[in-house]
Amino acid sequence: MSGNLINTSDELNALLADNRHHSLVAVDTEFRRRDTFFPQVALVQLCWGETAYLVDPLQLEDLAALRRFLVDPEQTKLIHSASEDLEVFSHWLGILPAPLFDTQRAAALVGLGSGLSYRALVAEFFDIDLPKDETQSDWLQRPLTSAQAEYAAQDVSYLHPMGAQLRDRAAALNRLDWVLEEGARMRPGGRAPITKFKTAYRLSPNQQRALAELVEWRDEEARRRDRPRSWILNDKVVMAAARELPRSVRELSNIEDMPQGLVRRAGDDLVARIVSAADDPLPVSPQLIPKPLSGEQRSRLGALSERLKAIAESMDVPPEVLMPKADLEHLIRQEADASLPAPDAWTGWREATVLEPLRQWLGERTA
Repeated sequence: MSGNLINTSDELNALLADNRHHSLVAVDTEFRRRDTFFPQVALVQLCWGETAYLVDPLQLEDLAALRRFLVDPEQTKLIHSASEDLEVFSHWLGILPAPLFDTQRAAALVGLGSGLSYRALVAEFFDIDLPKDETQSDWLQRPLTSAQAEYAAQDVSYLHPMGAQLRDRAAALNRLDWVLEEGARMRPGGRAPITKFKTAYRLSPNQQRALAELVEWRDEEARRRDRPRSWILNDKVVMAAARELPRSVRELSNIEDMPQGLVRRAGDDLVARIVSAADDPLPVSPQLIPKPLSGEQRSRLGALSERLKAIAESMDVPPEVLMPKADLEHLIRQEADASLPAPDAWTGWREATVLEPLRQWLGERTA
């Protein structure tokens, strides 16, 4: 099972045209991200049924047909745990595949379990134990080895029949629209980088503003230079700079482990941004730097979690799929601060099925 190699734009255009009549297509990518901010696309795998096709993006000159295919509303794209693939397509092609059927999310919504790997689902559906040998392979090397080609082909050859079965299960449970809605909502990038700083709530308001500015500046630099965030400035130094609030390049230079090359290259700009942010009277959004819950709020969170478990059990779905713990905490915080915006996920099927019952239950306990 090594797959058919597609090495030219003409071959790809013919392949896409020949398979336009299919409603489901399995899609996967291989990429490298060792010393870059953005993923470097190395391979795109496609499967409409029995044959896997390995598309070499390094050889393609014309990407127009691929862009049209990835957003064709008549072909649902089956992708497993799509977040990283979305990053690849967003950076490389400037688009997101649609309609998107994420098989990991589908498996959770039909009651198979939360966060299941592709390997685990292949074992569940086909009783096959896939090898993991090429997981850390160098996918930019050419030519690909036979082991790489086989591994890449397996990533879509089982995905297609598995996705078709999951689609049928979701439809039988009247949850197919839920899966597609989840896919339409998915975006690359994940949570805001500042949320990694779990102790930021202990900082003063001006230190929090400086931290937010430092995190934003680091992201801008990482994107501009296409280097990992930690190569620009590691988290420890970011937090130290926010605490110390340097007002001169010398003070910035004296922060422990501050890269001196960065100070020489961007010290004036960075100090100016820190000072401006620290002196800004506007507070950082409590959604970005939330305070820990009070004792009473933690008690309500525990009771709310039990209520969520009851809803989840009635649906045979893991509770974290319906609403993760961070969202439950946010719901508790909204009781005290109605101005907090609702997460994007609190819409559609989740609003009617999960959020409204939880809010009603909270209201009854408050009354």
